[in-house]
Amino acid sequence: MYTALTIAGSDPSGGAGIQADIKTMTAHGVYAMSAVTALTAQNTMGVTGILEVPPEFLAAQLESVFSDIPPDGVKVGMLPSPALVHVVAEELARRRPGAVVVDPVMVSTSGARLQAGTALEAMCRELFPLASLLTPNLPEAEALWGRPVRCPQEMEQAAQAIGARYGCAVLCKGGHLEGDAADYLWQPGGGRWYRRERICNPNAHGTGCTLSSAIVCHLTAGRPLEEAVSRAKDYVSGALAAMLDLGRGNGPLDHAFAIRSGRFDHRSITTGEDGRI
Repeated sequence: MYTALTIAGSDPSGGAGIQADIKTMTAHGVYAMSAVTALTAQNTMGVTGILEVPPEFLAAQLESVFSDIPPDGVKVGMLPSPALVHVVAEELARRRPGAVVVDPVMVSTSGARLQAGTALEAMCRELFPLASLLTPNLPEAEALWGRPVRCPQEMEQAAQAIGARYGCAVLCKGGHLEGDAADYLWQPGGGRWYRRERICNPNAHGTGCTLSSAIVCHLTAGRPLEEAVSRAKDYVSGALAAMLDLGRGNGPLDHAFAIRSGRFDHRSITTGEDGRI
């Protein structure tokens, strides 16, 4: 069985963060592990509190995982402080897992700031050069590029500039633009657009967490990055199209849609080139 580690914050309502990552990995037939960076008090209506994990305790969590069940892939999400960024970067540099997908979470869907400004500087300096892929949405891409991103052409420019700066692939997510759900992947050698029909579902809490976790699952199975992104986007589309409606605000996706519908076949999702499941 493939294994994946999520390093992120906890969402007690289950829609985003650690909980969304574990659901996604499990739905893909991957054994999920987690290291919690922060406890949050949040639900579908917003974030009301954040409690950071002490850096030494995050380091202990990571040591516990890597020393016993080394993950085939790692997804990194919410890192609220420079000290936590340093702990994660140090461990990843030492362990060198096969795939590292970083979702540079800065602000929640409801608008709550999830990261100190100095934490972003630390991520740029220490963490991004260790990543296989960055998955910024448009506001995050603007922060990393230092310019507005308002159209598809600027998405391409931003992805290429960010990727060249940090030496990794970049998936610039275009969910904030009008029209189809279009994301742009840049990696050394060129770029590619992924276009899917936009699903009119007001409940999209945790979409970014889910996408980055799904990509990790396919990368652990040995799939090329372009295919991993395509399959992950299909999974997110299915989870949105299931039209789960929970909570009084921006509700969560239906991570288990394929299992309940009877269309789930873990072999079609995560069987890699070596035949391992």
